[in-house]
Amino acid sequence: MNSDLRYPIGEFAPSETISPAERSYWIDQLRALPGQVRDAVAGLADEQLDTPYRPGGWTVRQVVHHLADSHMNAMLRIKLALTEDAPTVKPYEENLWAELVDSTAPAPEVSLRILEGVHARMVLILKNMKEDDWQRSYIHPVNGSTTLDRHLGLYAWHGRHHLAHITSLIRRMDW
Repeated sequence: MNSDLRYPIGEFAPSETISPAERSYWIDQLRALPGQVRDAVAGLADEQLDTPYRPGGWTVRQVVHHLADSHMNAMLRIKLALTEDAPTVKPYEENLWAELVDSTAPAPEVSLRILEGVHARMVLILKNMKEDDWQRSYIHPVNGSTTLDRHLGLYAWHGRHHLAHITSLIRRMDW
């Protein structure tokens, strides 16, 4: 584990080439994520859910809702890249989304159900992609062109990254 509270598992470092074994591993991580997040927040009281994972950071509740927001966008980007030629995707202001009432008020269960459904569908698509599909891409106005290979690695990392925000806070607080 990294001592930087912002990046407890380190920053995303994409590989130059991605093997089928790496893809399979990342897909398995995406499959497991909703249950891991559910287990991590199980039994936490509202006061604990409303504790930031670091000074100036999001609360545990906001992290769970952010995962649903982000991974819904991830799913849409996969579908766009598979059905259009290098589509330009719309970025969103995740910090502003995290301040909206649907990220600050509801129980995590609301977004855990979303995450379970999105990941079930995402895994189904990813497991059934052809080799050529992994090189399909989308264009992000800030980050540039992203292949589905890189996208898969990014979102597998993203899930582990935010899960570690929650679990490292729980360990530090000894809840």
